[in-house]
Amino acid sequence: MNSKPFDYTALLVVFIGAVNWGLIALFRFDLVAWLLGDMTLMSRIVYGLVGLCGLYLLCMFGRIRSIGEEE
Repeated sequence: MNSKPFDYTALLVVFIGAVNWGLIALFRFDLVAWLLGDMTLMSRIVYGLVGLCGLYLLCMFGRIRSIGEEE
């Protein structure tokens, strides 16, 4: 199974989450809450997806290291 599209999607979602956290830190502006409402069902889904994608990418480090060791 080719997981590359899922890897890129997870990376994009985590990037969006990182930008949101940067906006919160620098300007006290929560983009997700502004777009979707403060802790609405949709905003909670977005926050959950960012967290799940972050955990997925953390697990991806093991795959990357094992690919480097095969060469």
